Order: sequence, then structure tokens, then C-alpha cells
Amino acid sequence: MTMRTRSLGLTGPQVSALGLGCMGMSALYSGGDRAEGIATIHAALEAGVTLLDTGDFYGMGHNELLIGEALRTAPAARRQQALTSVKFGALRGPDGSWSGYDGRPAAVKNFAAYSLQRLGVDHIDVYRLARLDPDVPIEETVGAIAELVEKGYVRHIGLSEVGAETIRRAAATAPIADLQIEYGLISRGIEKSILPATRELGISITAYGVLSRGLISGHFTADRKLAANDFRLYSPRFQGDNLKHNLNLVEALRKIAGQKGVSVAQIAIAWVLAQGEDIVPLIGARTRERLAESLGALDVVLDAGDLAAIEEAVPADAAAGERYAAAAMAHLDSER
Repeated sequence: MTMRTRSLGLTGPQVSALGLGCMGMSALYSGGDRAEGIATIHAALEAGVTLLDTGDFYGMGHNELLIGEALRTAPAARRQQALTSVKFGALRGPDGSWSGYDGRPAAVKNFAAYSLQRLGVDHIDVYRLARLDPDVPIEETVGAIAELVEKGYVRHIGLSEVGAETIRRAAATAPIADLQIEYGLISRGIEKSILPATRELGISITAYGVLSRGLISGHFTADRKLAANDFRLYSPRFQGDNLKHNLNLVEALRKIAGQKGVSVAQIAIAWVLAQGEDIVPLIGARTRERLAESLGALDVVLDAGDLAAIEEAVPADAAAGERYAAAAMAHLDSER
């Protein structure tokens, strides 16, 4: 396997065609293992993955510390090639509760100071507000990140889960390199207005949820037992009849994958890769085994017939259930 590269709207180092989303190593899913997480990051860097994505609120800073340790103990050449993408702004309680988002300029700089320390780096490559703060104009938040860019603490300004209007307002304030947003076979909401807007403005996409939190990985089963702190216990797509319907979609996809001699996860990731050179899928692998499987998607070639078969098996809007529970959906500017 040879790691391909994509632009991601960034200047400087090339960005690998797949990025590593590190959230699951610290938060929201069951079974995280620190040693395996670090080993997986090292394996990703060794395979040529350059983009490491995190949030300062993943495990209340644990994920940034994990990445920081992985970078510190990686070979110098691999460490120098690594690009960090950080989301900020989520407000948490000691009990793990969520209480909104803070995009005030003073908060932006405060969050950045802590992230730089935890990651052990002198700059963050892409910095972005995790969700729009309804009480702070996006122009103010982006302007604060632009000041960090001017001072060398941040290389590029990103956005996360915002709609076309907000993207345009942000881009009118300062250059925006990238939008991070959920995109995959059963999460295609960006295709209507968001993706056209980013392409018009030359903004790339880092796509998270390409396997829908494992739902369309080919490994999730209806009888799987989840830990009490697992996000999927409350996700509408993993509930009751919704789960049954969505797993039927996976079985339809499995038939196509079998014909290609690849796994379900690989064909789902390959589908996202086929949607454009401006899209970089984030793979949420928590183990070296899952990482290796996901990297195999780079060798999957989908022709027009394959893409048509996939569209027939899993049409747009085929999924049952919203992406998040109602309370979380209320924070998504991208859904408005």
C-alpha cells in the first residue's frame, strides 16, 4: 500500500488521503486502552498517515495528552510529518455532562494555550470551534483564531459542523482551510448545500463518521453489549427498529464488498474517497488491527458500476434515525 496525499486546503506538508480520528481512544466509546492507542498512532504515522484529529474535550484533555505522548515517543521523521487538527469550545462538567459551547475570543485563546501544552507542540495545524456558539458571531470566533495564526500558534483556520451560510460568513472574515463534518454512506446531508459551498470557496472537507461509529463497519451486531458510557447507547441509529433497518443496509453492502473481495469497512471508506479529492476521511481506528483494515481501503478501486451498485444498496437518506439524539442535534448549525 502506498499512502496517497490530498490538499486539504493547506499549504506546506502534504496531507495523507486518510486521517486518524483519535476520539475513541479516550472518550464516548467502551474499551479504550492507552498503550494500544499510542501503538495505533505510531502505526498510523509509520504507514504514512499525517493528519491526527482530536478535541480538547475528548476525555477532558486525555486525548490530547495521549497524542502528545505518541508524538513525543515517535521517530523524529514521523513526528515532523504529523499534522494536528484540534476542535475546541465544548463545555464539560466533572461528571462528564455537556453544557454548551464557548466561542468568545478570550476563550479561544485560553483553550489554545491548554491544547498547545497538552499536545507538547508549538503550533496547531488546524484549529476549529467544535460547534457554533449561538451567542457569539462566527466572525468574532474566526477573528480570534486568525490572531493566533498571525502569532504562529495556529497554521490554518477550520470549521466544524456548520451550514453554508456560516461557512460563507467565516470565509469573508479570514481564509478557511477546512470544514470537518460527518459524511459517509448513511450520512449524506452535506451534499445539498454545504459541499457546493465549500467547493465554491476552495475549502476542503475532513469527513468524520465515515463508518457511522462502527454501524456500517461490518463488525457491529444487533446483540452487541455496550458499556454504560458508550455514546451509541443513546444514538438513534442504534436503537430498536432503527438498528435492525440500518444493519439490513450493511448486509446489502456486504454483498457488494464480497464481490470485490474486500471488507464492508473498506468499501464504505473507499466510497467516501471516491467522492472527491477535496475530501479526507477520518478513520476512527482504536487498534492496530482496525487501522490496518481501514488503510486497506486505499487499495480499493471503485468503478462506475461499483458506485451505482453501492448507491442502489444504500441510497441517500436510507438510514433510519438521526445522527445524534435530539439535544445534540439542536447544536448542529449544519442541520439548519
